[in-house]
Amino acid sequence: VYAAGAGEQLVGVVDYSDFAAAAQALPLIGDTFRIDYESLRRLRPDIVLPWESGNPAAIVQRLRDLGYRVVTLEPQVLEDVADHIELIGELAQTSATAVQAAAVFRTELAALREHYQESAMRRVFFQISADPYFSVSGQHFISQVIELCGGENVFAELPGLAPAVTLESIITADPDVIIAASDSDADDDWQESWRKWGSRRAVPSTAPYGADRGALTRAGPG
Repeated sequence: VYAAGAGEQLVGVVDYSDFAAAAQALPLIGDTFRIDYESLRRLRPDIVLPWESGNPAAIVQRLRDLGYRVVTLEPQVLEDVADHIELIGELAQTSATAVQAAAVFRTELAALREHYQESAMRRVFFQISADPYFSVSGQHFISQVIELCGGENVFAELPGLAPAVTLESIITADPDVIIAASDSDADDDWQESWRKWGSRRAVPSTAPYGADRGALTRAGPG
């Protein structure tokens, strides 16, 4: 919404909607699994933008039943990010800004593909969380980010978007690189837990690597 130039029209958000910084000042009306419908009614939005697979279908249907104009977004490939920016621009009548932002995103995407197309493939385990371990399948856009940058997702063939995996299966896969969604670049517990496996290819003394959780798990221009 902010990339599309419609940030000033945004009247409310849900928990975790903390980017751009201005979003943190907006009223919170719920989270992924619940909506405070009375608070939403007071905000009187013209359009509600749910994440189709990230919000329960019952909530999306309830919003429609209450008469809201609901436009679901579901980025399945990286190019969808640009398409969605343009769509939001059309809805908010900020197309001039949205089209420009989408063009920049597509240009940067093409540049990354060209830069890494000749790179040696590195096998990657991406860790969403531990205890239990969750990763991403090849259907997830994070897996496409890995491929874009010259990597191969070791769990690409698993079903679902964010499958649970076992420690044994990770060790057996023996990836070249471990990347984890992290809230900090600093050394923390999840990194320390991998260091006991230092004999594995993915876990030399300086690894694994943290990736900013917000930047990587949001399907946006960053």
